[in-house]
Amino acid sequence: MKTKMTMVYWKGEKFWLGKLLEHPEVMTQGKTLDELEANILYEDAYLLMAMDEVPEEHQMREVAI
Repeated sequence: MKTKMTMVYWKGEKFWLGKLLEHPEVMTQGKTLDELEANILYEDAYLLMAMDEVPEEHQMREVAI
């Protein structure tokens, strides 16, 4: 089961901007809505927030929640 979050987004002058309602400190942008969603959830903002203070040498394991 995947966790769902709510993305609040709007069109700026050049980019779509968005943030996560559940994590308002996570904010990013994209040229399209699809790019914005990819950036906020997978490639950019959320991952940076989740990995904050994790040492460079770390391990990962997928677990069921």
